[in-house]
Amino acid sequence: MNTTPKHDEQMAKLTFASVYPHYVTKIEKKGRTKDELHQVIEWLTGFDENKLQELINDKVTFKTFFEKATLNSNAHLIKGVICGYRIEDIQTPLTQQVRYLDKVVDELAKGKKMEKILRSE
Repeated sequence: MNTTPKHDEQMAKLTFASVYPHYVTKIEKKGRTKDELHQVIEWLTGFDENKLQELINDKVTFKTFFEKATLNSNAHLIKGVICGYRIEDIQTPLTQQVRYLDKVVDELAKGKKMEKILRSE
């Protein structure tokens, strides 16, 4: 299943600040911490807590968020299905990056061990 141009455009325009509280709620409901969430986000994007807060305050879109990010060199190891899309088959780089983030947050919420989430070769 591939994404549509409309779907990709929606991903690009969505603000990180609008999604972040949902990430926090999702992981905290499952007994994980905000610190763990920040660790996962930092692994994927290179953003420390201060930079993350700055991006939230600036209400950046996911397009800007990932343009500023330094994607982890092992991000390509994130595989599987999220929101009905097989991550490794997504052709649009930005949409794939957003789904990488969704997937690692989902794995955190599902109780996966941190060393498994923070993939290494």
